[in-house]
Amino acid sequence: MESNQEVDSPNHANIHNNNNMISTSSAANNYLASSSSSPTTLSRYENQKRRDWNTFGQYLRNHRPPLTLTRCSGAHVLEFLRYLDQFGKTKVHTQLCPFYGHPNPPAPCPCPLRQAWGSLDALIGRLRAAYEENGGKPETNPFGARAVRLYLREVRDSQAKARGISYEKKKRKKPTSSQQQQQQSSAAFLPPTATSS
Repeated sequence: MESNQEVDSPNHANIHNNNNMISTSSAANNYLASSSSSPTTLSRYENQKRRDWNTFGQYLRNHRPPLTLTRCSGAHVLEFLRYLDQFGKTKVHTQLCPFYGHPNPPAPCPCPLRQAWGSLDALIGRLRAAYEENGGKPETNPFGARAVRLYLREVRDSQAKARGISYEKKKRKKPTSSQQQQQQSSAAFLPPTATSS
């Protein structure tokens, strides 16, 4: 569920507003230029990916000293992920908290808000794809660096313990023999498909 969440950052609103102004005027110009062709709309995923890419680009420009994408490494990606934690909305209990390991704490606590692991994982997936779409080579992709994968695994495990949530992969249940027989018998009663002559 969390993997579809958009990671919040202070630049998202500005970038989103700028993109809206640009896309609104572009859409108007496209419509006036050729009213017969319909403007293509990007999917929610593509819009998020573009916003995330712009946010990361802004982060690189604001970095001291400023960084170019070609000099960006997995270590810079980790800095970016840690920077995003300040805008997180997920309560992650510290080990000293009495609610450590409780999925539904009965009272508020002063533990910090962080980016949820699922949000970070989805963000890295979008940035990894955007990097390659913008001319980056897969073998030099900083979002696919081993350090980034290890960091995400560490965040997942620590948040699972702190929040009392299991991230174990669910195994697919194999159908029992009676379910298989049911599927086969229902398939036998399906009407034949019509063929055109």
